[in-house]
Amino acid sequence: MKNFSSVILTVVILVLDCCASMHNAAAADNPYSDTANARLEIKQALTRAAATHTSVIVVFGANWCPDCKTLDLAMKNGACATLLARDFRIVKVNVGHFDKNLDIAKSYEVPLAKGIPAVAILSSKDQVLYVTREGELANARDMGDTGIYKFFKRVTAAAMAKE
Repeated sequence: MKNFSSVILTVVILVLDCCASMHNAAAADNPYSDTANARLEIKQALTRAAATHTSVIVVFGANWCPDCKTLDLAMKNGACATLLARDFRIVKVNVGHFDKNLDIAKSYEVPLAKGIPAVAILSSKDQVLYVTREGELANARDMGDTGIYKFFKRVTAAAMAKE
């Protein structure tokens, strides 16, 4: 009977571990939270940015958007990951099916109609330093890691010069 109980316990642990792994994978596949308070996250990022003398990159996107997921991966693991992690706080804002957080995009003059993902780079004082105005990242899949890196290298240098 003890062996049977041990087997059952082992199976239960394996199933729970598998479920946790699947949940973590789903979270990684969905970088834009449906429940986040985007305004609060931006405010918190600006506070941290002021303390560390960095800027904030606000990324507007959606989990259904393959280009948004490509950009998210590049920002986490690609060539630009180190560049961005060193000098910026990053906030991801879910725009849903263009029915969420549109007021935030508008407040930073981000034209979502030009495509997502879209970004605004903000000073720690909440001043807009750069905005994708022509859908510059809406083809992130075609840009690839190198193209995304070159984009961020160019625009972050220009944004930093304004601050």
